Amino acid sequence: MKFQKEMLLLYAVTDRSWTGRQTLYEQIEDALKGGVTLVQLREKNLVEEAFIEEAVQIKELCHRYQVPLIINDNVDVALKSGADGVHVGIEDAPVADIRKKVGKDFIIGATAKTIEQAKNAEAAGADYLGVGAVFPSPTKKNAIRISTEQLRAICTSVTIPAVAIGGISKDNVQEIKGGGMDGIAVVSAIFAAEDIEKATADLKEKAKEVVDVF
Repeated sequence: MKFQKEMLLLYAVTDRSWTGRQTLYEQIEDALKGGVTLVQLREKNLVEEAFIEEAVQIKELCHRYQVPLIINDNVDVALKSGADGVHVGIEDAPVADIRKKVGKDFIIGATAKTIEQAKNAEAAGADYLGVGAVFPSPTKKNAIRISTEQLRAICTSVTIPAVAIGGISKDNVQEIKGGGMDGIAVVSAIFAAEDIEKATADLKEKAKEVVDVF
């Protein structure tokens, strides 16, 4: 699936902490029905074989909604499952190394917390950035927070698009308006919601209000 910056408007990052009443598959489908524009599958505890099997199923689901699937951290899982791309953190495989081994349409996202990291990721071949944390995050308690001014400085230092990430919810998203990002990445604001489809639809409208251009 060819990457377009509009795919970043509402970027859902999975977390199976809130499964139980629903399976992760069912939660993701509700998010897709609600209008997420990209799904990142994050699994920290699955063995690779199970991760690949799950990724194949979620990819097929996402593609039914014309939404790309990105795998968190694991390039091998992304390639073996046929996912659309991978997102890597600062401590993960270098973007330049990944770009050498994948096709030109394979999407690479990279985390950036500084202007230098953003510029390096762009130069190495990243397609987009994840910038944050913009608020305290329940999934990454030790994440360093950045201000809206820092967010804008990082996003505008490069030509590739970026999403803001870190503790974003419908209640605080308006605070990062003017941050220069092309979308918002959320975890609990979608997957911890009682009604995932409705929460997603509401967040999508909020996202349209805060991105610079849509």
